[in-house]
Amino acid sequence: MSESMSSGVRGMSVAAAFAGMRSVAPVVFRAGCPDCRGHFELAAGALRLAIGASSRTTFYSFTCPDCGASVRKPAGERIVELLTGGGVRTLRLHSL
Repeated sequence: MSESMSSGVRGMSVAAAFAGMRSVAPVVFRAGCPDCRGHFELAAGALRLAIGASSRTTFYSFTCPDCGASVRKPAGERIVELLTGGGVRTLRLHSL
């Protein structure tokens, strides 16, 4: 299909679609520490997501920036969707 025959987004190149875009705001996630009860925002790189075979083995983890505690919290479907969409590194756990 030639450019003259296409219209709208389908005929647009990737370069044209992103022309003028300077930067994307980094994704941040709000979290809380059960140890010190601190509340803070974390970048995607500060979180880890582990997806297991069940809801009991699916969780996210991070280190509290206030007290240094290792925090592990359960992750339901919606949390998994948000974290993966936000660029959080994911580990898929396999049962033996």
